[in-house]
Amino acid sequence: MSKVLIIAGDFSETLEVFYPYERLREEGYEPVIAAPTQKRLQFVVHDFEPGYETFTEKLGHGWPADVALADVDPSEYVALVVPGGRAPEYLRNNPDVKRIVAHFFGADAPVAVTCHGPIILAKAGVLAGRTVSGFPEIAPDVEAGGGTYQNSEALVDGALVSARAWNDNGPWFREFIKVLREKAPLA
Repeated sequence: MSKVLIIAGDFSETLEVFYPYERLREEGYEPVIAAPTQKRLQFVVHDFEPGYETFTEKLGHGWPADVALADVDPSEYVALVVPGGRAPEYLRNNPDVKRIVAHFFGADAPVAVTCHGPIILAKAGVLAGRTVSGFPEIAPDVEAGGGTYQNSEALVDGALVSARAWNDNGPWFREFIKVLREKAPLA
């Protein structure tokens, strides 16, 4: 079975982890969650509620990481998924995350990223010449990382497919599955 790596951590957005996880399973791919350590992760739910200028955050589901980032051999995976939430704030500084992201971009392999996930790509130095979507407030981070920000529910730039947040899961992953089927079809 073809494996797809999902980089997550504590306070990754629940819907941005589980939607890709289940869609990949539905397609016949094997999703594997990598985190700083192999432990049970705590995800969160971000919601937009009246009276607040930004999203609110509540505890979401817990889920075990399958593998520690340091133990990931990215050549064993056909694609990469980078969810958002608050986890990207600290994951972007992890040297193994940078190593893994660089591998997938160097191989021109399918990469799906959403919400705050693009700040990981910016820190990994892979956005030069790329156009990416994400949560609108990260546009300066994308641009500082050499990329161009575009507000889109499903932006395809070669093998990179990005979106703003969990509200875009359907269009985002529809486009990613197209790229995945083309570049890493199941045998």
